[in-house]
Amino acid sequence: MNHAPVSGAGLGLRRSFMAALTAGQAATPPDFLEIAPENWLGLGGRYARDLRMLTERFPFACHGLSLSIGGPAPLDTGLLARVRDFLDTHDIRLYSEHLSYTGDDGHLYDLLPIPMTEAAVGHVAARVRQAQDILGRRLVLENVSTYAAPGAEMQEADFVREVLLRADCDLLLDINNVYVNSINHGFDAAGYLRALPGERIRYLHVAGHYVEAGDLRIDTHGDDVCPEVWDLLRLAYREFGVLPTLLERDFNLPPLPELLGEVDTIRRIQHEAAGHDSHAGAVRHAVGT
Repeated sequence: MNHAPVSGAGLGLRRSFMAALTAGQAATPPDFLEIAPENWLGLGGRYARDLRMLTERFPFACHGLSLSIGGPAPLDTGLLARVRDFLDTHDIRLYSEHLSYTGDDGHLYDLLPIPMTEAAVGHVAARVRQAQDILGRRLVLENVSTYAAPGAEMQEADFVREVLLRADCDLLLDINNVYVNSINHGFDAAGYLRALPGERIRYLHVAGHYVEAGDLRIDTHGDDVCPEVWDLLRLAYREFGVLPTLLERDFNLPPLPELLGEVDTIRRIQHEAAGHDSHAGAVRHAVGT
């Protein structure tokens, strides 16, 4: 790809507000958009025409749902080929998938936790390399929310880091998933971030979740982003620099202006972090350090 990656503050595209975006009705539109390719492959008619209008106006990322990169069944090479053609047709900047699996002989429609073992690292890394050969581009993997850690032999951050390095792929850092897992599994979210290879991060996700209990969060993408996730986003910018960040909202959708208000919150935090970095750099230069 010869394009610059996505930048700024993005929003997951939903069909309910496509018309407003294609008509230019958003006062401050998102800087980039994201879709699940499986929802659009082979689609015709008005939605396909509207999508084409948007991919000609906005930078896009694709976030896949069903590759099952950690699963036991052979990779779906046919799906990969269709996704590759879709990315090429619409000039998509990035393609990400979940560091999880979604089934074996059949699709289970859920993101299941991969046992965090050395053997699993090798299994996933080999499959990522196969996928990248077919796609003709680097795969970006997302850290996922989990509610159990079957057969774990290492910490999650170590597992994620080892997969990225062994597979030679990139990371979609989901800030909400880090926070959710820190509550569900009792680890330090800041320490998790600091254990990641920052040079591998291509962009970030933020989202809302459901508080089931004091020690249990459910990753729903159905609520506003909570203050703790915003704070963790600020920490990620301090650790890794200001990176493209996208708001995910899958249901309980408010009106588009409200969603764009949260996108503007991302922009504000990005601007604050960029200003802080500039000030710190000026101070270091002034004192000769």
